[in-house]
Amino acid sequence: MGLTGAQVITEHLIREQVPYAVGLCGHGDLGLLDALVERQDEITTLSVHHESVAGFIADAYYRVAHQPLATFTSCGPGSANLPIALGSALMDDSAFLAITGNVPTSQFGRGPFQETGRHFQADFPSVVRPYVKRGYQATRADQLPLMLRQAFAQMRGGRPGPVHLDVPLDVFVDRTDEPVADPAAWGTGAVSAPAAGRAELDAACALIQQAGRIVIVAGSGVETGEADAELQAFAREHRIPVATSPLGKSAFPTGNPLALGTTGRNGTHQANHATRNADLVLAFGTRFDDRSTSSWLPGYTYSFPPAKLVHVHIDPLELGRNFPPTVGIHASPREVLRQLRERLPDFAPDEGTARRRREWLDELVSAKAEWQQHIEPHEISGASPIRPERVLAELRDVLPADGILLSDVGVHHNWIVQNWRTDAPRTVLQSWGFASMGFGVGGVLGAHLAAPDRPSVAVVGDGGFLMFPNVVATAVEYDIPAVWVVWNNRGYVSIRDQQKLYFGADRQLATSFEHAASGTPYTADFAALSRSMGGVGLTVTDAADLGSAFKTALDMRRPVVVDVHVDDAIGPPATATWELPPLAHPEPSFGRPAGGTR
Repeated sequence: MGLTGAQVITEHLIREQVPYAVGLCGHGDLGLLDALVERQDEITTLSVHHESVAGFIADAYYRVAHQPLATFTSCGPGSANLPIALGSALMDDSAFLAITGNVPTSQFGRGPFQETGRHFQADFPSVVRPYVKRGYQATRADQLPLMLRQAFAQMRGGRPGPVHLDVPLDVFVDRTDEPVADPAAWGTGAVSAPAAGRAELDAACALIQQAGRIVIVAGSGVETGEADAELQAFAREHRIPVATSPLGKSAFPTGNPLALGTTGRNGTHQANHATRNADLVLAFGTRFDDRSTSSWLPGYTYSFPPAKLVHVHIDPLELGRNFPPTVGIHASPREVLRQLRERLPDFAPDEGTARRRREWLDELVSAKAEWQQHIEPHEISGASPIRPERVLAELRDVLPADGILLSDVGVHHNWIVQNWRTDAPRTVLQSWGFASMGFGVGGVLGAHLAAPDRPSVAVVGDGGFLMFPNVVATAVEYDIPAVWVVWNNRGYVSIRDQQKLYFGADRQLATSFEHAASGTPYTADFAALSRSMGGVGLTVTDAADLGSAFKTALDMRRPVVVDVHVDDAIGPPATATWELPPLAHPEPSFGRPAGGTR
């Protein structure tokens, strides 16, 4: 009798070695759940308490393991909870297969329960279209084998991204004799790794040969394309300093003498100093978004021109989008770095250029020392309320080098971008391009599933955690030892601070948590909330207790919420800027003389 549509999907997921299907039940995906029941020994089904969390789990899993998961959601509001997770994955080059149930094809256009059909029948694909790399809607079971093999090839090929498969209820249960595709035969697991052409490679080498003030900028494409080892070797062999984009933060280890840290308003002094004063920028796998570039304003983070740019990206649409490349290369960062290592020895600099490079490195060492002198006293501060720098320093001391830190969205994210020290690739996960609150809250479960032998810790704002506290229940149900550090500053403080900056200190509204009648601050008891769901809850109000609390949380190997009361009055020092037109952009507060690029 052939296989049901749901059996075809399940069989293909297993053949693609997808270990987990994560989602939430509904009448629209009943048929898929029935097929998953039969294969529980080969693919594990996880049930969550909010559909966005399923997407965040799958997103974080891919960022660690580079293997897509499948999510399942039902018609109408169930699947309508997915776009914030899909947008996060799409804009940060992460991938998963979003399977959404829909109404039966026999009811298309009749307005049945939960049909999105006001403008076109069963039109849920239009809901998520801006947030996926490709979308499919099966109206017959025999379409599924083709759609599935194309979906996995799309997810992994070129620039990774999520793919949507919409399946009406009857298609899940109807049968087909169409054979399930063999991923090996079709090459759906292949990852594109195009190399540079000889002419563009030689042009890049000639620019490097002539430049005395070179800096590498490593974006998230270095981690996505698994180019970190080639990057370290290339930088070491040619003694070129390396800055990273904020999203590419863990692409280059902080302890490397050539490491400069991240660029942008909440980057480090030395990184912005290097990128705005370089005569050549070698950019690998970064898209030069506004927050990493000081909104493209000349002289704050970059100076194009006079600086020249070699830009390497797997997506040709990113070449020339925001800055004019002197040499633009549509290729894999890993392959181009490998090619440069082979070719560049034929382009040795003259003695004058070599001397300028030594002076450049000395200049950056001085800038780095100036920055360290500024931040180090705060990392040991015993002030009350607790300083943000102390929180991250204490957590860094107890989290192993290969431990995974996830940042949710909020002011703590800015502090992590600026201050967190990285030791290994794919150890800092964040929602950057779409900035989806909840990514860290739910994603920490996916990070653990991808690397169960390594501890995973999410630093989340109190605002973000209040959106998805149900994740603790899921962690307890599946015995996932996730740790959440709640950055409790009693509000949406990153937005509150912008409100004060742009409109005045007395114009604050709807950004602080407070009792309406009295105006006094409000905070939930996050430790008690965790305990109510079966997790562990700890509360820290004294800096001296941070280290022991974090160590206890990691050692327990249980779901733990650590509620840390953080000073909300201290913001990260601005080493560059960020513009929200037409509002006037603020000037840096550290490291850049007025009117100068030095």
